[in-house]
Amino acid sequence: MKNFALIGAGGYIAPRHMKAIKETGNNLIAALDKHDSVGILDSYFPDASFFTEFERFDRHLEKLKRQNIPVDFVSICSPNYLHDAHIRFGLRIGANAICEKPIVLNPWNIDALEEIELETGRHVYTILQLRLHPAIMALKEKISSAAPGKKHKIDLTYITSRGNWYHASWKGDIHKSGGIATNIGVHFFDMLLWIFGDVVNNEVLEHGQDTARGILELEKAEVNWMLSIDENKLPEEVRKAGKRTYRQLSIDGEAFEFSEGFTELHTISYRKILEGHGFRLSETRKAIQLVHEIRNMLPK
Repeated sequence: MKNFALIGAGGYIAPRHMKAIKETGNNLIAALDKHDSVGILDSYFPDASFFTEFERFDRHLEKLKRQNIPVDFVSICSPNYLHDAHIRFGLRIGANAICEKPIVLNPWNIDALEEIELETGRHVYTILQLRLHPAIMALKEKISSAAPGKKHKIDLTYITSRGNWYHASWKGDIHKSGGIATNIGVHFFDMLLWIFGDVVNNEVLEHGQDTARGILELEKAEVNWMLSIDENKLPEEVRKAGKRTYRQLSIDGEAFEFSEGFTELHTISYRKILEGHGFRLSETRKAIQLVHEIRNMLPK
C-alpha cells in the first residue's frame, strides 16, 4: 500500500483522484485546499488529515517522514498556474508526483522539472485519460495502420457552458489558467497529436475570454477546431433539450463517438502509474507547446 497526499482537495477533479487512490488499494494520508468544503473526503478517506494552510500541510508531511511514514505520491489537482510549484514540492519531499492537465503552462517549465526529476530520482506523471479510452485507442490503431499519405478532415467542437463565476475565478485569468484553449482544450489537442502526428501549421482565428477557434494542420489531418464556454454557441436543439454541453468530433465527415466510458479512466491511469507505465513529462511536451503557441499567437 502506497501513501498519497493530495493538493487541491476542494476542486472539481479531486474526487476522481480520491476514487482512484481508493480503488487501487492505497491510502490518502493528508490533503490540502485553501477552501474547507471538502466533505467528499468522508466518502473515501475520512481519516486523512486535512489542512487549509500549505505551511501546516508541509510541516505535517515532514513530521510523518521523520516517523518513517513517507509520502510515496503527491496528487496535484490545484489551479493550473500552481502545478509547477506543487510538482516541485512533491519531488523535493521525496515523493513522485501525479498531476492533472495541463501539467504546466509553458514548455520551458517541463525542462526545469525534468532536471529536478534527475536530481531527486523521483518521477512526474500526468493524467492523459483520453489515450486510455477504448474508442480512442482503436482510432489510433486504425489511423496508424492506414495507407500513408492520407490527410484526414477533422472538425472538433467542444462547448461547455460556464456561468459568471468562471471569469471571477482563477479560470477566467489567462495568466493562471492559460486561457480557453489550455484550460478546456489541452486534452483534446493531446489526443489529436497522439493520433494524427506533429504540427505542420497552426492558425488561430479567435482567442477570447469565452471562445477560441482555429485551423490546425497535423501530419495526418487538417483540423477545424472551436472551444467555448459561451452557452449562446450551443446548437439550438441542444439548448432546447436543456443541455449545457456539446461535444462533436467528426473525421472525414463521419461522427466519432466517445462520450461514454470515462468513469474509470482515472483509476486505470493510476494503475498504470503504480505499475511504472504512466505518462511522463516527455509525453506532455507537444500539447503544452501547442497550447502555449495558441495562447500567444495573434488571431488572423
